[in-house]
Amino acid sequence: MRNAVIKSFGAYAPENKIPNSYFNELLGEDVDTWLVENLTIKERRWCSENEATSDLSLKAAKMALERAFIDVKDLDLIIVATDTPDYISPSTASVLQYKLDAVNAGTFDINTACAGFVTAIDTASKFIQSDEQYKNILVVGAYAMSKYLDHSDKKTVTLFADGAGAVLLSAEENSDCGFLTSLLHSEGQYHDWMGIYGGGTFNPLTPAKVEHKEHLLKFIKKFPKELNPLTWTKMIEEVTTKAGLKPEEISHYFFTQININSIWQTMDNLSIPHEKAHTIMDKYAYTGSACIPMAMNDAYQKDKLKPGDKIVLMGSGGGLAFACAVFKI
Repeated sequence: MRNAVIKSFGAYAPENKIPNSYFNELLGEDVDTWLVENLTIKERRWCSENEATSDLSLKAAKMALERAFIDVKDLDLIIVATDTPDYISPSTASVLQYKLDAVNAGTFDINTACAGFVTAIDTASKFIQSDEQYKNILVVGAYAMSKYLDHSDKKTVTLFADGAGAVLLSAEENSDCGFLTSLLHSEGQYHDWMGIYGGGTFNPLTPAKVEHKEHLLKFIKKFPKELNPLTWTKMIEEVTTKAGLKPEEISHYFFTQININSIWQTMDNLSIPHEKAHTIMDKYAYTGSACIPMAMNDAYQKDKLKPGDKIVLMGSGGGLAFACAVFKI
């Protein structure tokens, strides 16, 4: 039996650190207290003017490759999950392949918004399982949403941030570790509730539309607060059952980190201690497609991930798209 095994992690956040106090001055009110008390957010990182999503991806990718002792020429495929690409076309994965000099790797991007990384690692695992030509696949979740923020919009500018996380998956024969199972789900009726709606074929940009900030991130409607906890709980129960496990047998949970209360509510629904959910919102705020691999890397660096640990990755984002996967480290 051939399986996809996690060989290494990597992550990168831009050097430009933005504390909550910056927004107190920008917006003329105390947002720091609310952010800390309700979301645990104290600071975040934003790209510099000349940093792009591929630059963040490159640094996270290099870290993962160095830790796995994998030569870049041995990469067979690069998948980048992002909804803040360098360009509408071509793919950011092709830019990353060039910057890495990964001359033997195929490339493609995945955009399921903030569910993208889990969707990508699910896809990569099945490439490895089903096709012997894929031995080493680099999966990157990357986010540079600061480029799309309206600095007068309190709902978005204080929450969204930038970063990248990477995982190197390798093929192993007859291993009891690696990918166990997954589940994808969508609620497409919410597709027009939050997103970047200017610039595509549905709403091509004009100077007038740019003036009205239609190329920037917008919350159009407020999502039901119970939507993520209910969907996350249901999907986790389903994937753990498919994997022949109970939720309490999972060592670590890694969630999309847009709302700390949604994470705690899900853990309570599953009767799992909160400390099993590894969070990094306090330091990095919300980094979209990057938040799950960044949290995995943080847990690795803190020596929390042990051989044999079973982990759940639970991602969700605009669309609405949801993706859940189970791995054994």
